[in-house]
Amino acid sequence: MTIASLELASLLCSRLCHDLLSPVGALSNGLELLADETDPEMRQRCFELLEQSARASADKLRFFRLAFGAGGGFGESITLDEPRAVVDALVASQGRITINWALTGDTMPKPAVKTLLNLVLIGIEALVRGGSLDIGAETRDSGAGVTSEIVVRAAGPRIAFDPLVGQALDGTLPAESLSGKTAPAYLIRQLASDNGGALQFHVSADALVLGAVLPSP
Repeated sequence: MTIASLELASLLCSRLCHDLLSPVGALSNGLELLADETDPEMRQRCFELLEQSARASADKLRFFRLAFGAGGGFGESITLDEPRAVVDALVASQGRITINWALTGDTMPKPAVKTLLNLVLIGIEALVRGGSLDIGAETRDSGAGVTSEIVVRAAGPRIAFDPLVGQALDGTLPAESLSGKTAPAYLIRQLASDNGGALQFHVSADALVLGAVLPSP
């Protein structure tokens, strides 16, 4: 499967817009309600809803900037505080997911960070009924190069995992089936392939385990 870079970028933009539609729409609705509301208590409630929607929009933008875009500055590595912060903020708005972190080291190469974030995104989507996310990452320098190992485990009742996402991860998804939903999985498949790495996943009724190994010169 080969997808043009422009087409992949368009699909990732579509995904970003889809995920932002709800909080931005809530902002618009809240402003309309506020314009017509005169009761002080209800106006205060409108302000609270506007604040929540604005925070959710900002959290998603920060996450997608790092996961899809050129966030993290101009260096080759990103401090692990950045991906951890955007994931914690994104999951906090879910309210039904707990996170357990196991990160080794202070930084990771950019491709590895993008891979980690997109694996986390797939894990979050699998926990439609809530659950837990275990996120582990380690970067080792062998002298000949740096290798990053990443694992994300999503555990909860009735895991929801689209088989098309699995096909995008293992490289068997037909080009005509690529969509905004599967584009993040295809992105990290390309990152792994371009860096001589590999992805793997295993899904059961109550758990989804995603892993990646990415060498860097």
